[in-house]
Amino acid sequence: MCDRLKPVEAKGTALPAYPNVDDALRLVLDSLQPRVPAIRASWNSASPFHYAVIDDFLPAQLAEDVDASYPVPHIDGWDSPTYTHQTKKFSMRHGFPPAIAQVFQMLANEEVRALLSEITGIPELLDDPDLLGGGLHQILRGGFLDVHVDYNFHPKTKLHRRLNLLVYMNRDWRPEYEGYLQLWELGHKKRQLENIAPAFNRAVIFETNEVSYHGHPEPLATPQNKTRRSLAVYYYTTERETVAPEHNTIYQQSTGVHGYIKTTVASAQAVTERLRENGSRVLALDLWRKVRRKVGGLPPENR
Repeated sequence: MCDRLKPVEAKGTALPAYPNVDDALRLVLDSLQPRVPAIRASWNSASPFHYAVIDDFLPAQLAEDVDASYPVPHIDGWDSPTYTHQTKKFSMRHGFPPAIAQVFQMLANEEVRALLSEITGIPELLDDPDLLGGGLHQILRGGFLDVHVDYNFHPKTKLHRRLNLLVYMNRDWRPEYEGYLQLWELGHKKRQLENIAPAFNRAVIFETNEVSYHGHPEPLATPQNKTRRSLAVYYYTTERETVAPEHNTIYQQSTGVHGYIKTTVASAQAVTERLRENGSRVLALDLWRKVRRKVGGLPPENR
């Protein structure tokens, strides 16, 4: 395991400003194409699931514009429900500022998807126009996301979820802030594979399967005015070789006793929110449905 405060791949050359999304696309492709062999080698060498880290991912000026226009929390457009394994996480899937909208448009482009297929060996990757689960993410001080594997079928299209791409937008990230992306092996061996700093303009790609455990389970310890910011895009395919039964996100505890304490507190907060928003009857029915699935040996439903 290595604490990745330094780039994994060699940094790209300085990139000029972008005048429009097509030029930004060309700059991204021109920057990444020479690095494909090294990124692919890193991807293929990772085990028990494939992943790679790519620094200087966006054109320099576009990254600066995304940083400057990133929406602050506590304004309209953010969604921030509390769950047992996730707190103080703000998400936004539409209504982006222009520079951020251009990034999502670019990452959905067929040439970018083809390049990602070239790196990963996953053919015919498809984007998700709804950005379900993706879009902009912003974590506030004290927030966390427990280690988990993602849902494996898109709830609406039923396509197979295959690849996650995260682009971080955090300057001067310090180890004491926590919030590192942790990758885990949680089979017979239980070990942390990586501890990746969410550094500015750093992308991480990793495959979505039944062993690709990841998260940032340590509560964020940033100053009050500093958040953990990222863009998330998930890619799909119409088919895959090995198909597991459909399931929602599956969490695993990786932080010991204090992890159980934090999830107990988060559960109480989540119940309070649901009671306030939906009332006791809806909450009771939802809880009963979850208990029945658990007793029946089924994972949480994907919805």
